[in-house]
Amino acid sequence: MMKVKVCCISSIEEANLAIKFGASAIGLVGPMPSGPGIIEDELIKEIAKSVDRTIDTFLLTSETKADKIIEHHQRVNTNTIQLVDSIENDQYSIIRKALPNVQLIQVIHVHNEDSISEAQLKSTFVDALLLDSGNPSLEIRELGGTGRVHNWAWSKSIVQSVAVPVYLAGGLKAENIKQAVSTVQPHGVDLCSGVRTNNKLDEQKLKAFFNNLKSL
Repeated sequence: MMKVKVCCISSIEEANLAIKFGASAIGLVGPMPSGPGIIEDELIKEIAKSVDRTIDTFLLTSETKADKIIEHHQRVNTNTIQLVDSIENDQYSIIRKALPNVQLIQVIHVHNEDSISEAQLKSTFVDALLLDSGNPSLEIRELGGTGRVHNWAWSKSIVQSVAVPVYLAGGLKAENIKQAVSTVQPHGVDLCSGVRTNNKLDEQKLKAFFNNLKSL
């Protein structure tokens, strides 16, 4: 079964529901300039602590300096950090030294062909990449949770050209997951709005999504 991360988790109940249907990872969103699912650090810590150790708990942080990223992680104690913004290359080793047992996942916002070379470079510093559809260049930065699909041909090129696992995100839902996986062939997928109704995790949408994924 492909790895599935259900993001924007807002409670222990939502975490348990996602895991019940087959999620192997949950996303817990810290402070962001925009987007859904933002919760307080104390709740992130509580949710991360409540789930089984076999589940990957992703802290989504918009911090871009190593010391701030480390401080953010120390407040929540997840087993994975998802860097939703770009950071300077020398910052990765500082984070690694301080948090040697924590996985680092770098988000690449796939908006043109330059994203391919960016992904190739960043892949040398992290444990995995996550390909999303944000736009960090806007005045109010979009760093995820847009519900938009990006060009999967570019994502496919990234998957084929890097040595680390790649998660695909951006507008995934039951109706398009088969095409997305068949086209990109990612290690895992990441979803938020595609399994929600009125910002709440929707059991029927989760069921449809996982059923379509399993049928592959």
